[in-house]
Amino acid sequence: MSAPAAGERHWLRMIAGYVRPHRGPFVAAAVLLLASSLLGLAQPLAAKALIDGLTAGQGVGRALVVLTGLVIVAAVLLGVGNYLILRTAEAVALDGRRGLVRHLLRLTVPALQRQAPGDLLARVAGDTMLLRQIASQSLIDIFTGGVMLLGAVVLMAVVDLALLGVTAVVVVLLVVIMGLLMPRIRAAALRSQESVGDMGAALERALGAFTTMKASGTEATEAARIDAAALTAYRQGVSLARWGSVAGTSAGLAIQVAFLVVLGVGGARVASGAMPVSALVAFLLYVAYLSHPVMQLVGAGTYLQIGRAALTRIAEIDALPTEPIDLPTAPPVRAATATGVPAGPARVGGPTTATGAGSAPGPAEVVFEQVSFRYPDRDEPALRDLTLTVPAGGLTALVGPSGSGKTTVLALIERFAEPHQGRILVDGRPLADWPLAELRATIGYVEQDVAVLAGTLRENVAYATPGATDEEIRAVLRTTRLSTLLDRLGDDLDAPVRHRGLSLSGGERQRIALARALLRRPRLLLLDEVTSQLDAANEAALREVIQDISRRTTVVVVAHRLSTVLAADKIVVLENGTARSVGSHPELVRTDALYASLAAEQALV
Repeated sequence: MSAPAAGERHWLRMIAGYVRPHRGPFVAAAVLLLASSLLGLAQPLAAKALIDGLTAGQGVGRALVVLTGLVIVAAVLLGVGNYLILRTAEAVALDGRRGLVRHLLRLTVPALQRQAPGDLLARVAGDTMLLRQIASQSLIDIFTGGVMLLGAVVLMAVVDLALLGVTAVVVVLLVVIMGLLMPRIRAAALRSQESVGDMGAALERALGAFTTMKASGTEATEAARIDAAALTAYRQGVSLARWGSVAGTSAGLAIQVAFLVVLGVGGARVASGAMPVSALVAFLLYVAYLSHPVMQLVGAGTYLQIGRAALTRIAEIDALPTEPIDLPTAPPVRAATATGVPAGPARVGGPTTATGAGSAPGPAEVVFEQVSFRYPDRDEPALRDLTLTVPAGGLTALVGPSGSGKTTVLALIERFAEPHQGRILVDGRPLADWPLAELRATIGYVEQDVAVLAGTLRENVAYATPGATDEEIRAVLRTTRLSTLLDRLGDDLDAPVRHRGLSLSGGERQRIALARALLRRPRLLLLDEVTSQLDAANEAALREVIQDISRRTTVVVVAHRLSTVLAADKIVVLENGTARSVGSHPELVRTDALYASLAAEQALV
């Protein structure tokens, strides 16, 4: 993933956007820290007054009280200011994480599929942490450090201009050195953060195929891969530490040199009577005091370069395409009742009726008009001028060899991707005119790689319908032949389900996904290889369920196992992204050689 130019040009605008909602406490913290710094600047003058009083043999009680008060008040203001800025920085990091997560969840499906999940996790967890450092250290330290440096220079000029000239030479030399180091620090920070993301991607790769790794005996190979990524991250982190150390050491050395030069030149001036001892002491205190704002500015510059690298990586995510945000839709009238699932209250976010108030919308019709689509990483199109009508109601099956475009048809109906040519209509309405929330509430979708979430059985089945009653959930479990699973779980809908459904069989995972879709009572049900992991008995039972559902809603099934769709009202044979023939099973066996071959291979002829 390459860094977008916008992230390079507008990183200051990005920082301002994160800080702006918290400008109240941010400004308050800045004022407190600035006040503490100004009181610190006054301390050398108070020390000078104390020394002058001692030299003149006058009383020093008042000067001592003033100096003590300055120290105490400055410390209190510093403590309160630091607390405020750290709390604000945490809020900035929280906003960054929330915004990045919301953006990730709104990405288009193709955009997300091109990213490594481990790297995305590193950006959400790690890069957003650097926003806290920007807010708590870089911005405040640049402001307070700059004011302190300017104030110290002004007061040093008041004390002795000659010594100020000596100090200025050293400071200018330090600025030149920092100008050379900062680009290297930023480059090292970007490489370090990218290498951490690569390490996360390597770990996610191994954990995502954990069983395959064990069965293949490749633990050592994967460990070596992750170790190599970790070693790269270590080396880049060391590189960043090295450049940061050079910057800090240069700043500290510059202050030490300035102190020694001022001590030597100032001592000579005191010996010649050109300046009093108290002035030299005050000036030396300012030089020592100068180390704090200088180190603040160097540290702020370092963190700012690291933060710029993080903002670059966050900007890369922000540049990825997202789906449009829909306005809330009216509460829907629930569609016709599916087999075995009792009617219930309307589900928020579903389709609105087009047939009048109080009437339930019927099955949906889908029309493809000369639709073409090509995946970004492929040369050949997945669909070519596909023209197809899925009638309202009934069971329509999409069959054909692998790579013929069957799953792509379902993805385009769901608007996971947009066709490059032609148009798709649902109920005569182009998909582009449907708000996404309304469209997807109309559709029930069961993908081939079913998703079972860590949580309870209830949470998995009612994932899209959180208001479903126990009666509705149990009914849909009966419909999908999951009663035995419920019995095994002690008839407890709140029984835990392990991550990715590892405690379930492949067939049970598929039927949970089907139950989840049926509970929404969709007007259009899309099923992608839902019987691929079922045994013969469960396949036959689920086939009966699908046929019964198709009497009340529109069902589109993608199937390699033709036994699933023998009784389909309409079978569409796809080849190379086009519909080569349409008909029933007996018709296609007689008229289409490809279908007849597929049926013969499965002993269905």
